[in-house]
Amino acid sequence: MSELLGVAVLGAGHMGADHIRRINAVVSGARVAAVADPDVERAKDAVGGIGGLDGVTVHAEAEAALDAPGVGAVLVASPGEAHEQALLAAFERGLPVLCEKPMVPDAAGALRVVEAEARLGRRLAQIGFMRRYDAEYRRLKSLLDGGRLGRPLMLHCVHRNVSSPPHFTSAMLVNSSVSHEIDAARWLLGQELSAVTVLRPRPSSGAPEGLLDPQLVLFETEGGAVVDVEVFVNCAFGYEVRCEAVCESGSARIGEAHGMLVTAAGGAREEVPQDYLVRFADAYDRQVQAWVDATRAGRVTGPGTWDGYAAAAAAGAGVRALETGVRTPVVLAPRPALGDLA
Repeated sequence: MSELLGVAVLGAGHMGADHIRRINAVVSGARVAAVADPDVERAKDAVGGIGGLDGVTVHAEAEAALDAPGVGAVLVASPGEAHEQALLAAFERGLPVLCEKPMVPDAAGALRVVEAEARLGRRLAQIGFMRRYDAEYRRLKSLLDGGRLGRPLMLHCVHRNVSSPPHFTSAMLVNSSVSHEIDAARWLLGQELSAVTVLRPRPSSGAPEGLLDPQLVLFETEGGAVVDVEVFVNCAFGYEVRCEAVCESGSARIGEAHGMLVTAAGGAREEVPQDYLVRFADAYDRQVQAWVDATRAGRVTGPGTWDGYAAAAAAGAGVRALETGVRTPVVLAPRPALGDLA
C-alpha cells in the first residue's frame, strides 16, 4: 500500500490531541483524516495545532467521523465509557482500531466487545497497552522469556503520579491507574491473574478529601507468582513507574532513571518526568507506528480484545476488593475463538 492510511481520531483531549500530533509529525504512512469530539471547538483546536491540515474533517459525533471520506482506520482516545460504542461501530464498518485503555471500563461490556469481534471471524482491534512497546519493558520481557534467571516468583511495581484530576475516585486508582500494571504483569509473566487483595494505608495529606491514596494492590497469578503494586496518584514530585522481577536465581529492575542530570551551583539535580506522555513518549510512538504498519499490511498485532477484557475483569475484582477489604477472585469467561460465535 503506497497511499497514506487515513485515521479517524475519536477524542481530542489530552491523549487524543497528542495522538493527532503524533500521526501528523512522528508516524510515517498515516494521516489524520477526521477528528471527533463532543466539544467541537476542542477538536478544531487539536487540528489547528498541527496546522489545520487540508482534508481533515471535524465532527461532534464519533460515527460521523468513521463515515468521513478517506477514513481507513480508527484511533479511539475518547473517555472509557464511550469505547464500547466506538469499537462496535468500527467493527460494523470493518475498520481496524487502536483503542486506548481501558478497552471498556467494565468486564461485562468488555466481554461484549470480545464476542462481537469473535463473530467477525477476524481481529480488528489492538488495545493501547503501550508499556508493551517501551524499550525497558521489552528488555525485561525478553530476559524473563529467556529463562536465564529461572522462573519469575514476584513482581514489585510502583505507579506514582504528581496529582490526580478532580474527578478521580478511589476505585480509579485500581481500574484506571493500575490497569497498566495488570496488563504488564499478564504479559511479562504469561499468566492470568487469579485473585486480588487491596490494602489501604492512611491517606496522604496531599490527597483530596475522601480519596484513598495511596493503595497497595496485591495480585496472585494462576501460575503461583505474586504481583504487588504501590499506586500513589498524589505523590506531588513526579511521574514514576518502576518494576522489579524477582526470579529463582536473580532479579531485574526497570524504571530507575529517565531524566536529565543537571549539575550546577554546588549540587546535582535529576529531572523527574511529570506525566505519562513524557515518560512513555517513545512507547506511544512505537505503538502507533507498529499499528499503522500492520494495518497497511492487512494485519492486526499487539494486545487484543481478550487482553482488554482480562484487564477489565481483574480491575473489577480489584475494586470489589478495595470496597470490601476481602481477597477477591478474578473470574474470566471462557475465551471464544474467532468465528466461534458466528
